[in-house]
Order: sequence, then structure tokens, then C-alpha cells
Amino acid sequence: MGVHYPIEDESETNEYAPSHVVKASARWPVPHPIPYQGSKRNLAPVILSYFPQKLVRLVEPFAGSAAISLATAYKNLASTFILNDAHEPLAALWREIVERPDQLSDEYEDLWHKQQGNEQDFYNRIRSKFNTTHRPAYFLYLLARCVKAAIRYNSSGEFNNSPDNRRKGALPSTMRRRINGASTLLQGRTVIASSDYRQILEGCDKNDLIYLDPPYQGVCGNRDNRYAPKVDHTSFCESLTTLNEKGCLFVVSYDGRMGTKIYGEPMPKSLELFHIEIHAGRSSQATLLGRESETYESLYLSPALAKVLGKNRKVKKAETQPSLFD
Repeated sequence: MGVHYPIEDESETNEYAPSHVVKASARWPVPHPIPYQGSKRNLAPVILSYFPQKLVRLVEPFAGSAAISLATAYKNLASTFILNDAHEPLAALWREIVERPDQLSDEYEDLWHKQQGNEQDFYNRIRSKFNTTHRPAYFLYLLARCVKAAIRYNSSGEFNNSPDNRRKGALPSTMRRRINGASTLLQGRTVIASSDYRQILEGCDKNDLIYLDPPYQGVCGNRDNRYAPKVDHTSFCESLTTLNEKGCLFVVSYDGRMGTKIYGEPMPKSLELFHIEIHAGRSSQATLLGRESETYESLYLSPALAKVLGKNRKVKKAETQPSLFD
């Protein structure tokens, strides 16, 4: 296996300043059936480089597209997995992917062919049916077709994102390959749940590695309907305090900055988290507006994990991102 970053003596840092900045590296050929805005698939090689070399169980309380679990399974770093998402339709879709991949692939293929020649009207009809039934195949089709692959809900809790009329969604053969690939990686060793993240954390102990990727503070306020479940920042930090008290190993992806603009409140110093910034490249939104703003995503390691990887909080700067899998 490759190397982790060597650790130097701890030094005082500004509360906004990371201990280290790394660059996102090339992504791996991991099957991803759920197109999902905010997915960590491109950052997975960097994030996994801060994982221990072998895990008993990986827990994702905010699974989303499960990019980190899929990457971990692809690299055979964990024996078992817990995928949890408080959004029940998303958890139900994961159950179909993992447990009934052929049936889901068949249903998606049927929907894909039926849309031909009347894509926008067909999308709107499937969206209405999904809001009534929450059928997983309908949800997968909507995510494959909607603008920016983003889950959006109105004030009544109905999925309301519009179709991207420039595309028809992944070809059935491509989607089938992705679904079967993900099922092969996770089937028989994955528990899928739809609970409040705090319930999942109560069942974790220091033998687990917990990867937390909650909705970012900048997109989960009261007026934003991009996410059905809301996550209170103070309550979330209190949960991390409890994990620290149990000596749990955890990694948190939480907010970041675009250029000099910082999103969200800083994590409390009392948590003693090891802060890393991942340079994720130029913001596509800024590029569309004619600006050249670079984006950075924050990654935090728990004190227990930092100890496993190298004792203290200060990481020696490296020009390139070393990986456990080099």
C-alpha cells in the first residue's frame, strides 16, 4: 500500500485555515448508477487516502449517491457497509440497486424507450406518478433526466425539478452496467436504512469508520428545498462530540469555499478536528458567469483517526496527493 501524510508537531492555526490543502486526483472506474449533484465520486481517491488500510465496517449516515462506499468496496477496504439516507425514496432506490438489479434495469429500460419522441411530456407524467407512488424506477429515471441531476422539492414535499431537454438520460445498456456493477460491489454485505443520522451514529463504535457528508450549510436553510431532510449545524456538532467521546474514527465532508468566500460556520475548535482542504478545481457556475473562482471542499478527520494516521494534527505539505493505492 502507499503512504499517508507524515505528521509534524501541532501548531496554532486560524479557525478558518486548514492544516493542509490537497488536489483532487483522477477518479477511479467505479460504477455509479445514481447521477447525483454533490456526489463525491471525483474526490473519492483523496478522501480514501485518509482511511485506515483495512476496515471492518464503513458507515455512511448521509449516503446520497454512496460514492465513498462504492469506492471503498471497489478498493476492498471494508468488509461490510451501512448506507443510510433520511430521504426514504433514495434509500428505497438503493435497496433496488443492491438487491434487485435486473428488475430495476428492466424497468428503467422500459421507461427510457417509452419516452422517445415525447420526452418532456413523458418526464412530467413520470414525475407526477413518482410524487404519488415513490416508485424507485421512476426516481432513477427522473434523476437521469432532470436538470443538474439535482433533487428538488417544493413546499408540499413534491419532487419538482424540471427535465434537461438536451439529454434523454443514460442509455439502458449503460445504466444496466452501472446498476449491476454497484450491486456486485455491495450485495450481501450492506445494510440499507432510512433513519435520522443520529440514530445511525448511536449504533457506531470505535471499530467502525464513519463517513459523514451532510447537506452543506449553504444549501439546507429554511428557504432552500434542495434537500428534504434538514440538518441543524449545532446538533450535528453535538453528535460529533459524542463520537469523540466514544473514540470513534470518522471523516466529515462539510462546506468549504469558492475563492475567498467561505460557506457555513467553522467547526468548533473543541472538536479538535484535523482540517484539510481539497482543491476541487474551478467552479463551473463561476465559469458560466465569466469568473475564475477556484473551489475548495473541507475534509475533517476525527482526533482518533488522526492518531491512527500519525498522532498529531499538523500534516507536512506535499506537492502531489499520495494515495494508499499507489
